[in-house]
Amino acid sequence: MMPMKAIVKEFERTNKNKISLIFGSSGKLYAQIKNGAPYQAFFSADQVKPKILCNENIGLKKSLFTYATGRLALWSSQKNMVTNDFSILSNLNFNKLSLANPRLAPYGYAAKEVLIHLNLLKTTRSKWVQGENISQAYQFVYTANADIGFIALAQIMKNEIISKGSYWLVPENFHSPIYQDAVLIKKSLLGRRFFDFFKTQKVKNILKSYGYSL
Repeated sequence: MMPMKAIVKEFERTNKNKISLIFGSSGKLYAQIKNGAPYQAFFSADQVKPKILCNENIGLKKSLFTYATGRLALWSSQKNMVTNDFSILSNLNFNKLSLANPRLAPYGYAAKEVLIHLNLLKTTRSKWVQGENISQAYQFVYTANADIGFIALAQIMKNEIISKGSYWLVPENFHSPIYQDAVLIKKSLLGRRFFDFFKTQKVKNILKSYGYSL
């Protein structure tokens, strides 16, 4: 959410047109687009849904590109609660574990893969609190409705600094890559300009500062 707001702000500094951002789970936004929502571009947290839109002749195939690779983190809003490993998970030293719904959200699916990798799926399941998307998963932890949660690193990092609490950066080989694709929905001069801008080094630097891999 924050990286996109920063990118749009930078884009609008040199463009007269304004861009309106609509946030939601990738699955819900895909459904809205398929049902005719008047969006001009779709930035998904996965690769699947933009490609489906292209196969359905809703997305413009030539515009499809991977804009970032997401990083998953286990986070607590409390200092020193999460050490630089997964010991808090294996010790079950927490009340609730927040994660996005694995069936709806790519980050949730990745979180489930991590728990399978660590052989902790069954032992932790009774403590799960599931959000519809990664934003809700973050909110559960931020509001102390969950002690810890699997969230996107970009939600807690800005200018390569963690904003609050303690975290463990999940190794990328613990789950499938979270490749994130974007696609234009309509032929739009503004959309093409924004996509061109998104591929510049300036945007790459912004994404890196929020913890994305490129």
